[in-house]
Amino acid sequence: MNLLNRYLAREIYASIALVFAALLMLFAFLDFIHELSVMGYGKYSLGYVLLFVILTIPGHIYELFPVAVLVGTILALVQMASRSELTIYRASGASTAQMLVALCKIALPMIIISFLCGELLAPPSERMAQKLRLQAMNSQVSLQAFRSGVWVKDDHSFVNVKSVMPDTSLSDIDIYNFDQTFHLQTIVSARRASYVEPGKWMLGEVLQTSFVKSGVTIQSAQTQEWQSALTPGILSVMLVVPEQMSAYDLYKYAAHLKENKQRSARYEIAMWNKLVYPFALLVMMVLALPFASYQRRSGGVSGMVFMGIVLGLVFHFTGRLVASLGALNDWYPLLSATAMTGLFLLIGAVMLWWVERR
Repeated sequence: MNLLNRYLAREIYASIALVFAALLMLFAFLDFIHELSVMGYGKYSLGYVLLFVILTIPGHIYELFPVAVLVGTILALVQMASRSELTIYRASGASTAQMLVALCKIALPMIIISFLCGELLAPPSERMAQKLRLQAMNSQVSLQAFRSGVWVKDDHSFVNVKSVMPDTSLSDIDIYNFDQTFHLQTIVSARRASYVEPGKWMLGEVLQTSFVKSGVTIQSAQTQEWQSALTPGILSVMLVVPEQMSAYDLYKYAAHLKENKQRSARYEIAMWNKLVYPFALLVMMVLALPFASYQRRSGGVSGMVFMGIVLGLVFHFTGRLVASLGALNDWYPLLSATAMTGLFLLIGAVMLWWVERR
């Protein structure tokens, strides 16, 4: 039985690797085509475009893992069924329960790889890609992240942003304005800032400290315009969106928002998604098992593979939709994050029961 399990694992791993290679090449090509539309801005040359595409691959690996596992497992099982290898496997005494156990063992290494990729590899790689793109396209702006928040150089000003809200507004910002000889002229502190239009922000609850030859003056205002080349997209390069953060960073930031009595649903859902998403690989394998029986009766490898692709894409995009709805409506975070995984596990169990019953 161990020999049969090793053969099954080898076939499944080979099929998943083949599907992964095809999907990654497709998404990398689409990213490349998209970046060609902005190539030439600033120093953003072909070399930078290729490097940007390479740096986004770890993020695609993490996102596409369930789809690749589902399609790859279906492809391997259907091909084995067409060669009557699954019939031999079952004739050797392997029950459905034993096949499920074998699939669980096969899925375990991929679950670990998926988790490590989502925690350690994809977030810094995505952040590096976006920072590279920004610096190549806009040499006037540079960013650095510290415990005190994000520091941004905007022409002759230095801006400190404590946090970027999900609605792209800023919270607790300090703007240090210097003259041509790098002497400090003013310090503008604001509790919040909203993006009005390109080149313009509206500051709220402003306190401005001016340094002049006669002394220091302090002025306050409820609102004040701020002319800047910064955009919410630029700032989000360093303060990445929740879906691109690690589970540990999401946990810390959600706790910080709760302490300050701010909405944390989006970050909590993203955190639970990060923890649950790798286990979706096991669900995909359970869902793939009944397809081998369908193929034996009706034939058609391409039809089964196409159905697997459709199911994988439905899982991916519908899962994102449910997470977004959960964040908007303050649904229970764990439920929002596990809804699609639980639903697909139920579908796989029902399909498997129906096949065995027949």
